[in-house]
Amino acid sequence: MQQTVVNLWPLIGVAVIILGFALRAHPVLVVIAACAVTGLAAAMPVHQLLESLGKAFVKTRNLPLILLLPLAAIGLLERYGLKEHAQASIARIRSATTGRLLIVYLAIRELSAAFGLTSLGGHPNMVRPLVAPMAQGAAEVRYPALTDELRHRIRAMAAATDNVGLFFGEDVFVAFGAIVLMQTILRGEGLEVDPLHIAMWGIPTAVTAFLIHSWRLHRLDAEIARAMQRGEGQP
Repeated sequence: MQQTVVNLWPLIGVAVIILGFALRAHPVLVVIAACAVTGLAAAMPVHQLLESLGKAFVKTRNLPLILLLPLAAIGLLERYGLKEHAQASIARIRSATTGRLLIVYLAIRELSAAFGLTSLGGHPNMVRPLVAPMAQGAAEVRYPALTDELRHRIRAMAAATDNVGLFFGEDVFVAFGAIVLMQTILRGEGLEVDPLHIAMWGIPTAVTAFLIHSWRLHRLDAEIARAMQRGEGQP
């Protein structure tokens, strides 16, 4: 029986990527260097290597625009006072608290992710410019002398709320990649499972995650109140 010898030298490209990012080199240069090293280790002709790099560049040339244009728009909005307007808007709602606001966002984020609308939220385009300032503004209405420690705590919980809503909400979406992966693995083991059934079993988990994190957010309001009562918010 003949054994096929596997050439592991092309994996040296992974080491180049790790070394490049460890040295904090430019990401584009690191990727190009890793591709070149991998191609040479695989005995790929130079013209074929350059052709592969060119095809990859042409296929992904619109990706930077998709990533950079929203960030530029958000940065422009922040420059003209998006955070300040968000804080002023939430300050007009006297019944709003940090925990209540984040619970509402958690519900919206989880439900939208369950329907496959995962791009409606996110840290750079929703949490940082809107959700975190509004949550912080709700606390500052009641406690003007809010400490930096509490501000950072509120921002962290706003980011965590987005993570929880997205992670457990998208598991309910039948076309989510993880559900397809689970179906493929189970099929390989001889178990035929409908993706819809897998998604339906994600609903109890999503509801439980919502209740647990809502309880944590309710505790956040109590933590802020106790901290301010102890005088931690005094300058």
